[in-house]
Amino acid sequence: MEDRSYFVPTHTGYNVLPNTPLFSRLLRYASRTPARVAIDDVRSSHRRTHVELLSDVLALRETIVNTVDTATLEALERRDEVYIAIVAAGGYEYSVAMLAVLALGAAAVPITPALPVEEAAYFVEKSKSALVLVSSFDMKKCCDLEKRIASTSNEHFRGVPIGPCTFTPTLDPADILISSDRPLEENAPGVVIFTSGTTGSPKGAVMRRSFIFDCALSVADHYRLTEDDVMLHVLPVHHATGVGINFFPFLISGSRIEFRSGGFDEAWMWERWRQGAVDSRQRLTFFSGVPTIYMRMRRHYQRNLQKLPPPELAKYIAGARQFRACLCGTSALPQPLSEFWATLMQKNIVQRYGATEFGAIFKVRLDDKKVPDGSVGEVASGIDVKLSDGTEGEVLVKSPHMFSKYLHDPEATARAHNEDGYFRTGDIARKEGKYYYIVGRASLDIIKSGGYKISALDIERELLGLPYIAEAMVVGVADEEFGQRVAALVSLQEEELTDAFVETHGNTEYMLTISDVRRDLRERLAGYKLPTLLRIVNDELPKTVTGKVQKKILGPKFFPIDYHKQPEVQQWVTSPRQLAKL
Repeated sequence: MEDRSYFVPTHTGYNVLPNTPLFSRLLRYASRTPARVAIDDVRSSHRRTHVELLSDVLALRETIVNTVDTATLEALERRDEVYIAIVAAGGYEYSVAMLAVLALGAAAVPITPALPVEEAAYFVEKSKSALVLVSSFDMKKCCDLEKRIASTSNEHFRGVPIGPCTFTPTLDPADILISSDRPLEENAPGVVIFTSGTTGSPKGAVMRRSFIFDCALSVADHYRLTEDDVMLHVLPVHHATGVGINFFPFLISGSRIEFRSGGFDEAWMWERWRQGAVDSRQRLTFFSGVPTIYMRMRRHYQRNLQKLPPPELAKYIAGARQFRACLCGTSALPQPLSEFWATLMQKNIVQRYGATEFGAIFKVRLDDKKVPDGSVGEVASGIDVKLSDGTEGEVLVKSPHMFSKYLHDPEATARAHNEDGYFRTGDIARKEGKYYYIVGRASLDIIKSGGYKISALDIERELLGLPYIAEAMVVGVADEEFGQRVAALVSLQEEELTDAFVETHGNTEYMLTISDVRRDLRERLAGYKLPTLLRIVNDELPKTVTGKVQKKILGPKFFPIDYHKQPEVQQWVTSPRQLAKL
């Protein structure tokens, strides 16, 4: 039998939101008294409640309807796939834009405003976006992008500023309705998240509309989120963590999301943490970072805060201890860094493992006091995970929260799965009991040298355990005799630790020699695992905006084919085969 909605006029209008769990939930929050702040945008000073947020969402949706061409409107009416780009950093305007696109029935394509116009145009054209919504901070890019796309690939393409729709009159919650039409298809595209491109060109992972609510609900349940929680959100909102962990789960839980966009500032961050400890009205309950963020905050603490008088220092320590949980994803947290924060906060940073295409599949429960060091936790409920070789091998995944496809790339979508339909992650893991450990990328983190298979992550972990090493990247470098050599790229700790190293080891042509490193690692690693190439960089290792070290790019850059001609590359001259006998 046909649905009743086929026999009656459509239930649409300016103040009518689509029939989806997301908007039904947000409207319930908007109807509660007293009103609570949903989005607190530090950069723009916007503090908006749920009803103010929905009022602005409706206004921006109307602006989009009045801007797009007739063909796009007709496609929306047919519920065809329509994509709309968003160029905005995390904040209130981003939140309004994301929800306005979803309220329209289209799919959002968030793009970082840090990109130059030509790179942003790649994502717009790859997604075939009908228009772009741009924040008040990026209006020049809006004009440039509109000209670029309209002149080359889509003459109807327009840029729409988000800002004018963030000061609209606030509606009465009773005047905002939920459509009685058929619910929007949950399998339809909701958000397109481009992969980081660490192993190839970025691909647009199309996340279903069900990802927006059901996956967010899974995350919210796992972390037991409530309306009293406050997430300090400083991560990019065009990547999976910024959208699927830090944004939607807290939004649907009625929690407050405090955005702080712009360049990361560890001094500001520590001050904000301190404020949360001394003023209950500014208390924070969740923070989410990547290893680079936690490393920089540790460095600021060691250089500046721990020199303060004890009463002042105590306020900052209390700030670090105010959280229900501090989260970490994207890449593994080095053990020395993890230990520092566990001591300071009196609780572990909560880690997980996931990817753009399938979300988080290994998680650590907040109350799990027995999770072993280095583990990324247990399999999340409802997820089908296999390791290709039993208890160790490539992680193979089937998840209800998986992406539906790579945008406009069916061949890549098919190649990403094995013959049994499991998504091939390319990551190697091992299982011990119920806990999982990530060994590394199959293509980048497994070094084949002299007949041995060596985990680059194991070597990185031991390097980071040395007091004078700040960061480390280990890669395999082609070698005629042994297949690959173990090469380490490192940055050094500064000030006191480095001074102590010089006092102990003496000062040479190099601040740190490969002989020093090998000697200090000898009791930690087998001889065949010790680095035979070493290069030291000033400051930090180059990273993506999400804190990932791109080995595929940095390996050849710092250890080129003619590395033996590079004076910056230190070589160990003794044969690895001889060392293996030691």
